[in-house]
Amino acid sequence: MADAKRKLASGKDFIDFQTDPSRYKHWKISVDGDVATLAMDVDENGGLYEGYQLKLNSYDLGVDIELADALTRLRFEHPNVKVVLLRSAKDRVFCAGANIRMLAGSEHPHKVNFCKFTNETRNSMEDAAEHSGQHFITVVNGTAAGGGYELALATGHIMMIDDGSTAVSLPEVPLLAVLPGTGGLTRVVDKRMVRRDHADVFCTIEEGIKGRRAVQWRLVDELVPPSKLEDRVKEKAAEIAAKSKRNGPPGGVTLTPLERKFRADGIDYPFVKVDVDAAQRVATITVRAPDAEPPISVEGMVTQGATFWPLQSARELDDSILHLRNNAYEIGTWIFRTEGDPARVKAYDEFVEAHKSHWFAHETRHYWKRVLKRIDVTSRTLVAVIEPGSCFVGTLAELAFASDRSYMLIGAMQGDNRPAAKIELTKLNFGAYPMSHGLTRLQARFLAEPGKPAELEKEIGRQFEADEAETAGLVTYGLDDIDWADEMRVFMEERTSFSPDALTGLEANLRFAGPETMESKIFARLTAWQNWIFQRPNAVGPDGALSRFGTGERPVYDMRRV
Repeated sequence: MADAKRKLASGKDFIDFQTDPSRYKHWKISVDGDVATLAMDVDENGGLYEGYQLKLNSYDLGVDIELADALTRLRFEHPNVKVVLLRSAKDRVFCAGANIRMLAGSEHPHKVNFCKFTNETRNSMEDAAEHSGQHFITVVNGTAAGGGYELALATGHIMMIDDGSTAVSLPEVPLLAVLPGTGGLTRVVDKRMVRRDHADVFCTIEEGIKGRRAVQWRLVDELVPPSKLEDRVKEKAAEIAAKSKRNGPPGGVTLTPLERKFRADGIDYPFVKVDVDAAQRVATITVRAPDAEPPISVEGMVTQGATFWPLQSARELDDSILHLRNNAYEIGTWIFRTEGDPARVKAYDEFVEAHKSHWFAHETRHYWKRVLKRIDVTSRTLVAVIEPGSCFVGTLAELAFASDRSYMLIGAMQGDNRPAAKIELTKLNFGAYPMSHGLTRLQARFLAEPGKPAELEKEIGRQFEADEAETAGLVTYGLDDIDWADEMRVFMEERTSFSPDALTGLEANLRFAGPETMESKIFARLTAWQNWIFQRPNAVGPDGALSRFGTGERPVYDMRRV
């Protein structure tokens, strides 16, 4: 399940992604009007696993779990916050990056999933700035190395104290024989537009760049003398806040703890159910429609708070995805199912669309967008099974469009009195939930037919039965009850017989047809190469850089280029 080489410090047998500020070990949140401060104060003895210390504000997955939780709470619980200051609570060190001892001792799947989750967390900061007017400023008060500088790169403005010693660096190549795996290379050249030759120098020196050169090379935005730092921070925060369009009230919606019940073979939430077949290496994720109609007003929506069905179902699905992704490496195939009243799913979609300018509906919609993106970049085979009694409507239909294949039953099974399966589109299928490369899933699906999504948008409200859905290109296969069981069995047996490494490469290449964005490059290019490099002996072998780091011995490299 989780990392076999190390024991979780919590004593649990799985990594838990649920937390709240009262349980934070590594971050402190404070809010002053429309400015919040996220202070990094890593407990060096508070690592996720036993056997290493998180010195110098270095981090592991546990630190990032808290950061991800804090970022989500800032959007929902503090809708009035326009600027977030990212700072260190430690003197003369901002963040030393990912903990090397943790990386050196972790299994390969943990390293890759750690980088992936960290990337998703960094991306959520940029998403908040772009779509919610919640902007981030980093105040670098000392060493910002590797992942520490990558954290700063995810913010919109980087201030660096001008004390003669503070520097930024990406030393992974010279020190560890790996890459800055949480977007560093991409953000340096794509976001900050650092010249290629300057970036080459910067990424191949251990000591990094400081002072005026860091500003000249666009690695940071400004230098500030120590004596003027606090005044300048306040001035810059006020300047950015004045330009923000964020207009939420001082009080938001509290993200109450999720209700979960763990079983030996799965997890039960109120609206999501996970069933794991360990022998077949398959997990079935079922999302259930709401029990009641949507509220009649935005006031009712806010009153429901964390129990508002679109938000609650998204949070439950997100938690289940992270649990499976990080605690069940051998479960290689995920089946998405839905159940319940399609009309209610449609009604909630229409409610969210009608009130999309309200801060809470806006944030809920963008939360669903991020959950669906997390599904897109998950290295598992994704299958949608659309049967009688399902509700693949609007937002939930995106689960089918995110899947590698989708199977839809024509009619009903003998003795099954549930209504026949149908797919129905809503306005939210046409722009609310873009993928990492900027296209909707329907646009990516019909890349050869660019006019097809517009044609389908005219069909909003139509209930596509299986044969119609297959003709329209919305599902892979529509199958009758005679072929259903055999086709599903053959597919599952075939899929589980393939190499998981080959499937990961196959699926990731096929899912993101079309253009590239900075975000898609981070996952498709950087993460893929980091995944490969993390397995190379030059990095993780007994004489590799990660293994010998801190020993005083030089790594031994196989010098053949490939």
